[in-house]
Amino acid sequence: MLGTNLDIDILRTLVTAQQLGGFNRAAQRVGRSQSAVSQQIRKLEEQLGKQLFRKEGRGLALTEAGDVMLSYARRILDLNDVAVAAVRGIAVGGSVRFGIQTDLTEDWLPKALARFRQAYPEIEIEVSVDRRAVLIDRLDKRQLDLALLFGAGGRSDAQRLTALRMAWIGSRDQRLKWRKGQPLPLALCTPPCFFRESAISALDQARIPWRITFTSLSVHGIWAALDAGLGITMRTATGLPKQLAVIDSGLPRLPMVEVSLHDGGRELTSAATRFKKILSETLAENLPAKRKAKSSGLRNRSSN
Repeated sequence: MLGTNLDIDILRTLVTAQQLGGFNRAAQRVGRSQSAVSQQIRKLEEQLGKQLFRKEGRGLALTEAGDVMLSYARRILDLNDVAVAAVRGIAVGGSVRFGIQTDLTEDWLPKALARFRQAYPEIEIEVSVDRRAVLIDRLDKRQLDLALLFGAGGRSDAQRLTALRMAWIGSRDQRLKWRKGQPLPLALCTPPCFFRESAISALDQARIPWRITFTSLSVHGIWAALDAGLGITMRTATGLPKQLAVIDSGLPRLPMVEVSLHDGGRELTSAATRFKKILSETLAENLPAKRKAKSSGLRNRSSN
């Protein structure tokens, strides 16, 4: 029995549509009309005998079969691109210098690095984990090729990938010694720090008094202070250690913060361009589907 041969062009359209958020944008990227793109997807569904998209509000969302096909499509395209480059004798070499904030170095990053290493084993990757201000400075000094950061900050080189809810975070087990009306103890990174400024601004607007009980240059230092019950902080719940939890009792609701990929506004090398592609696809698979952190009430000793 002959197997079903999947069309590489259709798989590329599928991946592009999911990455850009719709058939219309995908059509512009692949140089086809929207109706032609829709026909491609229908052809793929007929080949597979499964529906890949379902209606969700005014748009479309992947079905369970669509999620499975998307995952395989990315792998097939990666292998296709590597095979073409190898046969043509233009295997990509060089290096990529990538900067990332600590909060974002969780389970998806090893996946992205492993995926890239498998596709381009000859390219060297140098990863720097640091604070936003340091990474921006290194990017502008051409010491980094790409940087994944919280907040676009009005920069023209920002490629927005997703947005995450900011949250008040404290110890899951340690009782916080704070009574309503007294200054709220905060553990914050030293300035300049986006989350530090956001926390103070939110409390000031809500007219909640505060005091800084712990400062650190690193997020890991903040996590240790929270675990010891020295105060609370504001970050996202991304990559939250298991001994900490989101606090949602009696504190102001917080806005979303963007996660953006920056290239310094410069033309990327071939190696950096390929890394950016795989990184963006891996983030698209993982960041929007973050598991929601479990919340714990803010336990205090205020009298009723």
